[in-house]
Amino acid sequence: MATRIRLQRHGKKGKAFFHLVVADSRAKRDGKFIEKLGVYNPNTNPATIDINFDRTLNWVGTGAEMTDTARAILSYKGVLYKNHLLNGVKKGALTEADVETKFSKWLADKDSKIDSKKDGLSKSAAQAKADALKAEEAAKEARAKAIEAKNTPEVEEAPAAEAEATEETAPEAETATEDAPEAVVEETATEEAPAAETATEEAPAVETPADEAPATEEAPASEEEKGTEEA
Repeated sequence: MATRIRLQRHGKKGKAFFHLVVADSRAKRDGKFIEKLGVYNPNTNPATIDINFDRTLNWVGTGAEMTDTARAILSYKGVLYKNHLLNGVKKGALTEADVETKFSKWLADKDSKIDSKKDGLSKSAAQAKADALKAEEAAKEARAKAIEAKNTPEVEEAPAAEAEATEETAPEAETATEDAPEAVVEETATEEAPAAETATEEAPAVETPADEAPATEEAPASEEEKGTEEA
């Protein structure tokens, strides 16, 4: 009977997780299986993989086939690398001590990479959370300012400015009004004075023209003169 290591789907839509099982290659995907080897949950970051390492290595060593996803999972966990090292022991290229040394070093490197990735993800998550809090605080402040501006009545500054301008201009206008009569009187007097002078200058001297002077009446001749004339 040909056996295959594959995933069996569980969970709800959008939040699926999988069981890693060994089943007959002719069986349905979610049908009967021979043995459950572990669990794979892709909803976490990094993905959670929990398998029975020894049982999985045993099935791989006996020639069980694997789906592509199952092969990637087993390679990630080091099952395929350990099986490769054991095949070297069978061929006489390695000893069991060499296998344990190499595999331990591989696990240490793998764990360090996983830890660094987790640290990076945790820092990123913390930074994202801090940024979200800052954005939320900024939004709250903006909302509070908008509400305060909406509830605060608008102060009309223009009328006040006009009133101040009127108050400042009023004394000047009064002063100008008070000074106006004197100026008018002075101007009137000044204007009338030249008029009088002009009248005086323009009045012609009354002279009797020589031509119009009445002729001087001659005194009547005396009797003596009359007698002399007759003689």
